[in-house]
Amino acid sequence: MADEKKGFFRRLVNGLSKTRDNIVAGIDSIFSGFSSIDEDFYEEIEEILIMGDLGVNTTANIISELRAKVKELGIKQPDECKQLLMDSIKAQMDVGETAYEFEEKKSVVLVIGVNGVGKTTFAGKLAGKLKDQGKNVVLAAADTFRAAAGEQLEQWAQRAGVPMIGGQEGADPASVIYDAIAAARARNADVLLCDTAGRLHNKKNLMEELAKINRILNKECPDSHRETLVVLDGTTGQNALSQARQFREVTDITGIVLTKLDGTAKGGIAVAIQSELGIPVKYIGVGESIDDLEKFNAEQFVNALFHVKTEE
Repeated sequence: MADEKKGFFRRLVNGLSKTRDNIVAGIDSIFSGFSSIDEDFYEEIEEILIMGDLGVNTTANIISELRAKVKELGIKQPDECKQLLMDSIKAQMDVGETAYEFEEKKSVVLVIGVNGVGKTTFAGKLAGKLKDQGKNVVLAAADTFRAAAGEQLEQWAQRAGVPMIGGQEGADPASVIYDAIAAARARNADVLLCDTAGRLHNKKNLMEELAKINRILNKECPDSHRETLVVLDGTTGQNALSQARQFREVTDITGIVLTKLDGTAKGGIAVAIQSELGIPVKYIGVGESIDDLEKFNAEQFVNALFHVKTEE
């Protein structure tokens, strides 16, 4: 297990290299380039964090916390601020104790997100991870609008060794969910994992579709723990934040999944989403393989971002 964690930390360090070059190199040069802590010092850090896609509000919170700590601890040297800055970023991102309680209960997990963000891949990878934990999982292919979605999920289902319930292209997604509930019940499944369509350009349809799915779940699975995870593409930066906001308008979101962090200099968006929306980032992806999906860990993320060696 420790080797697995160590391996992921290394991949996370590599995956965040573009973001690190974008944020940390600049911050390090400020810490070494300033001889005193003054307004210019704070402004430079602020600018770099905003450029790294942490967002204006989140950056303002971090800087204000940094100022308060510097004052409280009587710090005079800029280079003594690095750990404080890291601690402040970590504080914005704590996922809390109950983030993964769905793993321990009979659960229905809805996976939502626009096409192209890695939604179906995430659903398949999560199914594999839960199966490896000894969970009895059923996958539902309720994204019936994208022709290849069902086939893609079928491949992941076979790879993960879990059954998949699907429907014809263009079928009513709610009817697929209904059939999947029956299949999950017959198999006494622990987790019903549903890949759904996400079409933000027509919010009214999406709203109606999700409302219909939720009605069926409320009626058929009243005692199941409910989890709704929105999958966002880390390479889109602030656009991912606005997508999360839009999805939150149409349904209750319990967590964020950030994919493709290995391909972006905008990894700071992980901090912004959590801080600005108050919705925890629960999973992050830093590559294509099943092992490149991990539960989010603020400590690990910030250490990898600043390339701080950790005790394994």
